[in-house]
Amino acid sequence: MKPSLQLLIAALLGLAVLLAWWRLLRWQRRTAPGQRARGWRLALLWLGQPLLAVLLYFALLPPRVETEAGTLLVLTARATAAQSGEHRSGEARVALPEAPRLAAAEPVPDLATALRRHPGTQRLRIIGAGLEPRDRDAARGFGIDYLPAPLPSGIIELQAPRQVAAGDAFRIHGRAHSVAGGSVELVDPGAQRVDRQALPEDGRFVLTGASRVAGLATFRLRLRDAKQQLLEEIPLPLQTASGAPLRVLVLAGAPGPELKYLRRWASDAGLRLHTQISVGGGLQLGDAPLALNAANLSGFDLLVVDERAWSGLGAGARGAVAEALREGLGVLLRVTGPLSDSDRRQLRALGLDPGSGRESANVRLPQTSGDNAMLRARLGPGSGHAPIDDEHPGAELPVLSRRVLGIGGDDLVPLLHDGEGKLLAGWRAEGRGRIAVWALTDSFKLALAGRSERHGELWSQAFATLARGTAQTMPVIDDDARQGQRVAICGLDTEAETEVTAPDGSRVPLRIDAVTGARACAAFWPQHSGWHRLQQGDQQPSPFFVHASDTASALQMARMREATLQLAGAQPPTSKTAPASGPSARRGSSWPWLLAWLLAASALWWFERSRLGRPTPPL
Repeated sequence: MKPSLQLLIAALLGLAVLLAWWRLLRWQRRTAPGQRARGWRLALLWLGQPLLAVLLYFALLPPRVETEAGTLLVLTARATAAQSGEHRSGEARVALPEAPRLAAAEPVPDLATALRRHPGTQRLRIIGAGLEPRDRDAARGFGIDYLPAPLPSGIIELQAPRQVAAGDAFRIHGRAHSVAGGSVELVDPGAQRVDRQALPEDGRFVLTGASRVAGLATFRLRLRDAKQQLLEEIPLPLQTASGAPLRVLVLAGAPGPELKYLRRWASDAGLRLHTQISVGGGLQLGDAPLALNAANLSGFDLLVVDERAWSGLGAGARGAVAEALREGLGVLLRVTGPLSDSDRRQLRALGLDPGSGRESANVRLPQTSGDNAMLRARLGPGSGHAPIDDEHPGAELPVLSRRVLGIGGDDLVPLLHDGEGKLLAGWRAEGRGRIAVWALTDSFKLALAGRSERHGELWSQAFATLARGTAQTMPVIDDDARQGQRVAICGLDTEAETEVTAPDGSRVPLRIDAVTGARACAAFWPQHSGWHRLQQGDQQPSPFFVHASDTASALQMARMREATLQLAGAQPPTSKTAPASGPSARRGSSWPWLLAWLLAASALWWFERSRLGRPTPPL
């Protein structure tokens, strides 16, 4: 309590004592001399007033007592008696709901309740799997010692996309713990194995897949041991969005099979393609010619141009392309032949120096590992005139050609490698856009060899990386939403009515917490696992997935462990910290002082109304 408030309380009580003394003196003087109280009675009443004031002051502000700074032992999931050790002096023990019931541990519903029950706590000693999300805010500001439990066997790291565009390939990164000789595999919603990888010593893996049709799908990640027994299966929810098709402008200096198959793939992928192909003599094939100016280029997301078409652009057109690039347009330069000195100077102005490109070389792309089942899943069913052979779904990748370019630089980001790790394509940022150089000259051979899926993956990755970004305002929902645990949903529309529809059809209205301010967050406690839909007024529903409470237990434990380690490593604020041990002053209990004041006030009230110390009145 602030010193000024203590002084105010003392001053008010002192004033009350002075008023009581003045009342006693006034009463004594106004009484007839023969009826006045005896001296000892007046002295007791006089001394009783400051005694009551002192007792009331300590009832309101109990004296501080020296105590030992408290440590609270917090038992979480997978805590053991060996971890807790012997009972330390002055240490209280609590067990959170997930913790096993150990001796001398007080069960509590959450950490905040435990801290209220033990107000002298200055430090937390946490053992076990770590703190659940509901307890982490309560732990902030305290000194923390954390002894984590060993991680179980399973997947402990996982990074997977939540949303992709239709036709795009995606990657899943992760790490498995204590699964020697095991493997991981990615299974599509049709139960077909899409990718598989044997686990190395460090347990890290990268799996790839593709989603062709817009909608909601649930892939699955399976972990197997050395005997191929299933250890764990984790659902991977994926929303495939059709979205607005990319607007692509293709400029080519001559027709050719590479351009033909690129246009065929773009058409199948639903891209809005505008093509201008020069055939010499001022003639062009393809769509109606467009002037390359700022207005026209702003209507495209990506420009694909080869070195011949680039060389034929005038200074004004190249300046318009450079300006559009800085405003967000993606540019992909296909190098299919030697570059002139003039072209190289112009490219240096955009931060690229690919070299002359006068020589060509053979190249092999990385082979896709896997069996026929994986290849069938990647290729799909095929078509009526070109079905996929179930016994031999795909051939080996053919030998391709590339221009020998000096692709590199500190600010160049790799886009495509060959099987030996050589860079075939790379990009750099320029303003808000990206410009890339592409050395592969005959990717169409992939389609001719029956590996159209690899041909599509190459161009899909390039287009998705380079194309102009589109700003979308979407709610922010916890990645690891779990059944029975609080899910934070932020970025909500404050003017619209918001509700969540569960898989069983039940609807739960959400209320935005005013404390979150501009973040506009609300809390949701899902009771069911599966796909949920967030509806805000008349807006398009936003789907999100809720995992079952018992799914991916090793991953959940690893994330709790990491979050608790971060809390333990963070510097606590000075307003809540105290030494881990040593004397600490805190106010004692007020009820003994209040009881003493009540007894003294009752006794003084009785004594003041009694006849003790007063003359006997005449009859």
